[in-house]
Amino acid sequence: MQSKITKLFNIEYPIIQGGMIWVSGWKLASAVSNAGGLGLIGAGSMYPDVLREHIQKCKNATNKPFGVNVPMLYPDIEKIMDIIIEEGVKIVFTSAGNPKTWTTFLKDKGITVVHVVSSVKFALKAEAAGVDAVVCEGFEAGGHNGREETTTFTLIPMVKEQVNIPVIAAGGVGSGRGMLAAMILGADGVQIGSRFAATVESSAHDKFKNTIVEVKDGDTHLTLKELAPVRLVKNKFYNEVQELYQKNPTIKDIKDLLGRARAKRGMFEGDLEEGELEIGQVAGLIHNIKSAKDVLNDIVNEFTSVKSEMIG
Repeated sequence: MQSKITKLFNIEYPIIQGGMIWVSGWKLASAVSNAGGLGLIGAGSMYPDVLREHIQKCKNATNKPFGVNVPMLYPDIEKIMDIIIEEGVKIVFTSAGNPKTWTTFLKDKGITVVHVVSSVKFALKAEAAGVDAVVCEGFEAGGHNGREETTTFTLIPMVKEQVNIPVIAAGGVGSGRGMLAAMILGADGVQIGSRFAATVESSAHDKFKNTIVEVKDGDTHLTLKELAPVRLVKNKFYNEVQELYQKNPTIKDIKDLLGRARAKRGMFEGDLEEGELEIGQVAGLIHNIKSAKDVLNDIVNEFTSVKSEMIG
């Protein structure tokens, strides 16, 4: 299953496991890489010393390529980047910031750099900054999202029309059929988050994993747009946010309700009432918790089977 993405990362399948906060530790990243995809450690929820530990454990658990996802709004980003260099990480996905800030620095160290974008405008800026590929994420995706609210399947062909670097589709992709659809529209590979969140190796709390399996269409919603749009499962905290909106709140009011560590409380500690439960719309197609290897194999087998049916 060769593509520009398999060649870029030296992997078997053009499938990247999204670097999600509180979900994507070394166990998940190494399992996906060992199965032929590209595993990513999510640095956004890790202190620098914790990230170093996860990188070292991942190196011990796989001899295949893996990477680190770095949200550029991270307060200790200089320390994070230093650790990435010191530990010899060769692939970095950046998000939530200007790609110009770190791309040249990383590429000068021989690192392959990919930036996450939500629009054609930002894809062009990322290409101009010198990144090796872009992840184009539609607003079906879980967690923090672009403000444009462009869907994945309209975003991919629009970006593909404008850039010359490889394009990775993200948001709403959780199956072989979804992967095939994205690639027909021009994607060179896919980044999958939600489906890998509901795996044995995911560091998410079991209560959150079980919630993912139970989610139906309409159970998630993009909210908190005044701060940073985020797709959440509708729970007690979500309902409190909606009630606050009825009172014409200030930004401070919203921040006061949000408080600190809501995502950790929900996804990592399993507080299904008061925590943020970040997951994508594709959760409605997730019906079980499997090993990362089995998930990847299911996606590849379905992709191959449906593609053969279409050709036949």
